[in-house]
Amino acid sequence: MRPKHFLNFEDYSKEDLVEIINRGIVIKNNKETSEDLNKKTLALVFQKPSTRTRVSFEIAMNRLGGNTLFLSSSELQLSRGEPIPDTANVLSSMTDVIVLRNDNHEELVLFSENSSVPVINGLTDLFHPCQILADLMTFKEKNGNSELKKVCWIGDGNNVCNSYIEAASKLDFEMSIFCPKGSEPYLPLLENGKENITIVSSKKEALHNAQIVTTDVWTSMNDEVSSKERMKTFKNFFVEEKDMELASSEAVFMHCLPAHRGEEISFNMLEHDKSVVWQQAENRLHVQQSLLEFLLAN
Repeated sequence: MRPKHFLNFEDYSKEDLVEIINRGIVIKNNKETSEDLNKKTLALVFQKPSTRTRVSFEIAMNRLGGNTLFLSSSELQLSRGEPIPDTANVLSSMTDVIVLRNDNHEELVLFSENSSVPVINGLTDLFHPCQILADLMTFKEKNGNSELKKVCWIGDGNNVCNSYIEAASKLDFEMSIFCPKGSEPYLPLLENGKENITIVSSKKEALHNAQIVTTDVWTSMNDEVSSKERMKTFKNFFVEEKDMELASSEAVFMHCLPAHRGEEISFNMLEHDKSVVWQQAENRLHVQQSLLEFLLAN
């Protein structure tokens, strides 16, 4: 039986993930606009700002023949203290699938436990699995059947990094993480994935033989209060053009966006000839259309 929810990669097999990614490529190449989810409704429940996640899911559902309903936290009784299980019970009785984007992963899990329809993680403080699906789809597009053997992560060990760690264990690739002390990824994930994950002490070591070089902003949403201090902490944890020369010859540069030029990346890194950032962003649409099919289509 396929997993009911998509909260992270824990309950997904390698075969599941490969199927979703491959189907995303087919959808993109064939520009498919099937009606598989005709008359079904996707609820987007967002407690945090979004560009790519919201737009990609709305268009993906539209292309599948379904409808979307966007609900910010201020529009829900959650903002007035309604318990999460009550909101989950009501929304899932009226909709067919729910994307939740919020600050607390435990609240996402609680919501999913009380939902009668699939719940998708649109980003929490702990994981961002939809982003990694798009990244892996982009790598496969660029490299065909070339096996992904190593990912280099530079910067904060945040939710995107955590999802990469899960993916490394599922798909069996190496991941080298170069991050400041005290900004390591979620410790239980590191312990569970120790066969695939290495925390390294230099950027050069992290980049060696890497086929994906990726990073994220130094200051995540809701951490802006500590921004000045983090600027000092992360000043040496950035990606610039010359770094790509230290990676694999087939390496690509990725960034989940939004990016802060002059901080975690050099000013021209997004336009580097090995950057696939815009392709990566577009692929959120196609791979999430595939994910919705995987969860909902007969």
